[in-house]
Amino acid sequence: MNIPYSINRQWSDQYLPEIRRIVGAHLLQVAPNYLDQHHATDLLMLDGRDLRIAARVRRPGYATRYPYEFTIRSQVASGAMTELAKIVNGEGDWLFYGHASEDGQGLDLWWLIDLRAFRAALIRRSANGIPIRCGDKANADGTCFKWFDIRSFPNEPPLIVACSGVAQSIV
Repeated sequence: MNIPYSINRQWSDQYLPEIRRIVGAHLLQVAPNYLDQHHATDLLMLDGRDLRIAARVRRPGYATRYPYEFTIRSQVASGAMTELAKIVNGEGDWLFYGHASEDGQGLDLWWLIDLRAFRAALIRRSANGIPIRCGDKANADGTCFKWFDIRSFPNEPPLIVACSGVAQSIV
């Protein structure tokens, strides 16, 4: 079944307030005492430049079937540039990857993935043969995804910026 982009976008956009709340908590840090005492600063941005964050939410049911995997669209029937191509080409800093809860009222399992670490791992994999478990998944509508197993990525640089409590227990 080929679900139109607008329908998929409308469905995933319902999770944006929760994604903003989760990601926002990882963009700010408590200012050191000196800045607080002398410069009226209680919080600092983690990174002072633009931070571009991709967001993907999977429908209910996938978290239990694929708890260690994240997917990135690698091909569409129209031939348009996909998320994977954009990411590999250097676009995006972080990827928020979440699973909708069974009741559809929130997110059960989520990861905040550092795309710079992701790209570094792919480069090292190509250059040094580092084994990252991944594969391809094709849907009936001509959309293809590349899946990646989070557990197979090197520890340095860290792939995961943050994750839900459920995700922490499975890594």
